[in-house]
Amino acid sequence: MAKVTRDDVARLAGTSTAVVSYVINDGPRPVAPATRERVLAAIKELGYRPDRVAQAMASRRTDLIGMIVPDARQPFFGEMAHAVEQAAAERGKMVLVGNSDYLDDREVHYLRAFLGMRVAGLILVSQGPSERAAAEIDAWDARVVLLHRRPDAMDDVAVVTDDIGGAHLATRHLLEHGHEYVACLGGVDETPVIGDPVTDHVEGWRRAMREAGRSTEGRLFQAPYNRYDAYKVALDLLAGPDRPPAIVCATDDQAIGVLRAARELRVDVPGELAVAGFDDVKEAALTDPPLTTVASDRPAMARAAVDLLLDDGLRVSGTRRDRLRQFPSALVIRRSCGGSPGLSL
Repeated sequence: MAKVTRDDVARLAGTSTAVVSYVINDGPRPVAPATRERVLAAIKELGYRPDRVAQAMASRRTDLIGMIVPDARQPFFGEMAHAVEQAAAERGKMVLVGNSDYLDDREVHYLRAFLGMRVAGLILVSQGPSERAAAEIDAWDARVVLLHRRPDAMDDVAVVTDDIGGAHLATRHLLEHGHEYVACLGGVDETPVIGDPVTDHVEGWRRAMREAGRSTEGRLFQAPYNRYDAYKVALDLLAGPDRPPAIVCATDDQAIGVLRAARELRVDVPGELAVAGFDDVKEAALTDPPLTTVASDRPAMARAAVDLLLDDGLRVSGTRRDRLRQFPSALVIRRSCGGSPGLSL
């Protein structure tokens, strides 16, 4: 069977191929309703399918959005990627996801691969300082929106959470339960990194402790972001002679690891140990006990990132702060800190 072409659709609809193109692409010129209906009827009758590859070659841009995350196996990044996919679908776009695995080389690899495929734009959840990624973006003159993290090396439009404020809320809440102090399970970097959410979580913890007149000396502990390695760190911490009365974790995944270690060591949560996380991944409501955490509006953030990427949002001028879209954080209280037993699903 011969392949149906745009010319075939135009002949059956009694119009030009240009008008068929306007209907398929919803522009750039308007089409009268009656003519549009004739074109759509012809497309349905003939079973015409637009050649997206040819369209991409002609326009030098596809209907694809590239998204790079550090590790989609971690619930936060998986849920964020899903939210971006849903927001992109509302705009008629599809999303390709690549995992940098927290490695510069892989981040640059996916940047080159996606930009070489002429994606409509790129949403980057950066894995680190990313000087090489910044240089690559400049070389391609790419449309990029940073999501969740804004490395100091990059000046692109960014959509982030109020990480400092959120961690401050969680720490203050734990202190209000009467604990002598709150320990913090941070990331793997002892040196603060500008634009890193975990660095900001630690800063929020420090501010709350300082305001309460409590020392942070010797109360910050480094741990990888995933639950498995955080569990190993928590085993040593909770089994030691100076077990903290409360811990605020930089991620929910870490907090889930802490809860596992506490259960294994028969440390009662929240009776002997209060725990709070950050991110409010779906699983946080189903841990035992349910995890108190800090939430952000991921669907709204994903929608903002996609809209900024596809509309004129990238043309924001002014200072670096003018190119920042910050969403508020909210404390979700559950039983791991002695709060409400509600699941908050």
